[in-house]
Formats: sequence, structure tokens, C-alpha cells
Amino acid sequence: MANWFAASNGKSLGPYTTQEMINALQSGRFTREMLVWREGFSSWLAIEQVDELSGQVSSTEIHQPPTPPPTEGKKAHEIDFEIIGNEMQFVEIELDPGESAVAEAGAMVYMTDGVEMKTVFGDGSAASQSGGIFNKLLGAGQRLITGESLFCTIFTYKGSSGKGKIAFGSPYPGKIIPLDLTNFHGRLICQKDAFLCAAKGVSIGIAFQKRIGAALFGGEGFIMQKLEGDGLVFIHAGGTIVEKQLARGETLRVDTGCLAALTDTIRYDIEYVGNVTSGLFGGEGFFYASLTGPGHVWLQSLPFSRLAGRIHRAAPQNRGGASTVGEGSVLGGLGKLFQE
Repeated sequence: MANWFAASNGKSLGPYTTQEMINALQSGRFTREMLVWREGFSSWLAIEQVDELSGQVSSTEIHQPPTPPPTEGKKAHEIDFEIIGNEMQFVEIELDPGESAVAEAGAMVYMTDGVEMKTVFGDGSAASQSGGIFNKLLGAGQRLITGESLFCTIFTYKGSSGKGKIAFGSPYPGKIIPLDLTNFHGRLICQKDAFLCAAKGVSIGIAFQKRIGAALFGGEGFIMQKLEGDGLVFIHAGGTIVEKQLARGETLRVDTGCLAALTDTIRYDIEYVGNVTSGLFGGEGFFYASLTGPGHVWLQSLPFSRLAGRIHRAAPQNRGGASTVGEGSVLGGLGKLFQE
């Protein structure tokens, strides 16, 4: 099998097999814009240009991979990572001396010796931590509006040699998606509570829905999270995650709760299902999200609101008290008639 190398933050990752590359693309770890190389390529190419993965490519035999294109003027720290697990994943971030990662309060799973933790107002970015108390309060206030805590936690490796490791866990069953903001023009919009952690330097703010229909009936309400910068971010979404790349003018209609993230080039609006009968008895509600390209969209198969609703309906207190009859009982609810 071909040995593939991927370029991320000016570093070469790999080698990977063709199947590993496809798996990484399907899971969202790699994007179609990510640069890749294997023996036979004359230069680094975007995944969407490569025959074996999703496009066309010209090849010239080269025995050593060239140096990945440099990233100039980066503000965010460059971090390495590994995502571990399947349904309940966590991401382990590797820090060089002096490097930092920022995360939601309470997301940490473990950290190695030499990693120090500091809790700050706002998102921990340079903008929110400089310029006095006003900028700090502004950053904290934006996070409060999006439903997050007023505080973020910054983890920095203070060791003088080797590397430190810090792990952050997902809050409910689903997938952790690693995304490099440099591949999306430095900005990404996602659902509230989706942000898990990022390289220090990434800004976590608010994105207001400009259309009143999307604000009132879009599932995520008037405000979504806006991630800006030039570093790695990790967002979490429920169930299985699928990435869709929409061409200019291409439209995708989805359940409002299943929208996990999108690039800011996507036009997001709300459409009526068409008739009252479908709205009342179809089980999908009266509105769905209409997404029009160009851009990228990430969809989740199990929104947390849907999971919480099922748990709430199945709770014993919502069925007239705790039941001693198993879910698979032939009598079901009638079994309560024979209980004392």
C-alpha cells in the first residue's frame, strides 16, 4: 500500500495507508483541502485533487517527501494530538515546552507531570487577555451568551525537556472533530456547547443569525458559536458525524437539530415543511434548515436535545413511578395492574 503523508501546521504527519487516509477523511479528522503527499507526487496536493481519494493528480517520482508549506505569522500554538475511543472519545494533546491548549472548564480527563493549569476570564485568546478589564469582561460575556461558562482553562507545559500531555473528554456519546481553521479561512460557525478545546490563540465568540426565521426556528436560536484564528480546534457532536461539501448554489435540507457546524460561506435559512399535517404528525416539526453552498457542513446523527428528550420520556417519574416490569415484558404497562 502507498505510504501517505499529510501536512498540518507546517508539520509532516504519517506515514498512513490509503485506508487510513480514507478513514481520517470520513471521520472529519482530515478535510478535503488538507495537503497530502506520497511517493510519485511532484508536490503536495489537496486531498480533493488526488485520484485515490477524491480527485485528479499528476505524478512524478520523488523518493523523499518535500518540506510542508510553511505557516507564516501564526498566532495560535502548534499542537499535536491523538483521538482515542469510539462512542465516548477523548482527545490527547501533546505539548512542547511553553505550548498551551485552552479548554472548557471541566473537560479535562488527565494531564502529565509538568503541565500547569490556569483558569482565566473569557476564551484565553490574546484579545480577551490584553487591553484591560473591559476586553476580559467582553470575552467572558460572549461565552456566557453562548451558554458556556464565564471561565476557560489554559493548560501549559512548563517542563524544560520532553513533552507534556493533556486529555479532554467528550460530554456525551458522539465524535470529536479536529479542524484546522487555516483550512476554512480562519473562521467556523458551530452549535452552542460544541466547542471542546483548542490550541491557545483561537478566539471563541458569538455569531448572530441575521435572518429572523433562522433565529426563531433554527433549533440553535439566535446565537451560535464562532471560532476564529489560525490553529487547531476540537468540537464535539452527537452520534455519527458526516461532512458535506456543497458547491456554489447547491442546497441541502436537514433537521435543525442535526446541524453541528458550518463554514461562514454557507447561507443558512429556515424553510416551512409545506403543510400542517406533516408538521403535526410527521415527527420532524414545522421547519427544517436550508443550507446553500459553497462551503462545508458537518451534520450529527444524534443531537443532544433528541437524546435528552428520549431519556426524559423513558424516566420512571414520567411513567407514573418506577416500574418493576422489564421493557421486554409482554404485559408492558398493564403489568402495573397486578402490582400492589
